[in-house]
Amino acid sequence: MCIRLYKPWVFQGSLKKKNYFEGWYFKQVTSDSRHTFSFIPGISLVENDPHAFVQLMDGATGITDYIRYPVDQFRWRTSDLFVKVGSSVFTREAIILDIDTENTTIRGRVDFSNIIRYPRSILSPGIMGWYSFVPFMECNHGVVSVNHDLKGSVSLNNRVINFDGGKGYIEKDWGTSFPEAWIWVQSNNFTKHGTSFMLSIAKIPWMRKYFVGLIAFLYLDSRFYLFSTYNKSVFSEVSNNTDMLQLTLQNKTRSLKIRVSKNSFCDLQAPVSGEMTRGIKESIDSEVHLQLFDESGKLLYEDTGRNVGLEIMDGIFRYI
Repeated sequence: MCIRLYKPWVFQGSLKKKNYFEGWYFKQVTSDSRHTFSFIPGISLVENDPHAFVQLMDGATGITDYIRYPVDQFRWRTSDLFVKVGSSVFTREAIILDIDTENTTIRGRVDFSNIIRYPRSILSPGIMGWYSFVPFMECNHGVVSVNHDLKGSVSLNNRVINFDGGKGYIEKDWGTSFPEAWIWVQSNNFTKHGTSFMLSIAKIPWMRKYFVGLIAFLYLDSRFYLFSTYNKSVFSEVSNNTDMLQLTLQNKTRSLKIRVSKNSFCDLQAPVSGEMTRGIKESIDSEVHLQLFDESGKLLYEDTGRNVGLEIMDGIFRYI
C-alpha cells in the first residue's frame, strides 16, 4: 500500500473492497477548441451492484452516457497507469476506445506526448500533499497529467473527431464517496501555450468533524504555483451567481484572482458509499479568467482559459 501511495495514478484498491469506487478522468480538447470530450473509466464495488464502467461526455452536444461492464472486465497494472474496461484501454500514453452499445458506438485511438507531471516528493506524494498520509479520508484525489499534446481521432456514432494538435489532461479520485459539497475548476486551454490550472474546494469529513480543504495549482512558464490547505494557502472574496463564480487564492508570495463564466452543463454519475448513484452537473465548455499578482500587488500574468471543466455543488457555499 505504501508503494502505491507514491504512485497515485495506479489502481489503489482491490476487488475485495466494499463500498469503494475508483475513477480516472481523461479530458481531450481539439486544436480548434470546438470539441471537448471526457472519458471516465472506473469501478464501483458495492454488494448489490458491483460493476466497472466508462462514462463519456461530449461538451459540444451535451450528450453523456454511462456504460456498465461486469467486474471481471476490469483489468489494471501496478507498474504504471494501465486500466482496461471491456475492450477499451486507458494509459498515461494513450486511450484506445472500443465501445458498442445500443446508444453509443465509439472507436479510435488518441496518443499523448509531452506529458507534464505534477511534482511530488517523499513528504508530498501528489496534489494532496501530506494529507495523502491521513487515514479515513472518504475521497482521495490525484493529478496524473497536468498537460499533454494529442494525436489521433475518435469516431462517435459515425462522427469523426480529430484530436491532432489538441490538449489533454488526466486526474483521478478514489475512496468511498465524493464530498457532500465542492467546487472544481480545470483548464489547460489558455492563450499562453503550456499553461494549466486546477482548483478544488471541498467539505472534507474526518473523525466525525469536517474541514474545508483547498487544492489548486497554476502551471505557468514551466513553474508550479501551488495554493493548498497543506501549504497554508487561503481563499477569499467568494461570490457565485447564475452566470459567474469569482474567488481569490493566496499563498505566502502570490495571489490569484479567478473569474469563471459558466456555460452549459451535462449530467454525470458520482459515487455514494461506492455506488454510482448520485447525479451531478459538469460543464466542459465554460471559461476562466486568471490574474496572478506578487506580494506587492504587481500583476504578473493575465489570461483566459477555455473548454473549462466546472462542477459546483451549491451546498459548498454554506461552509465557505
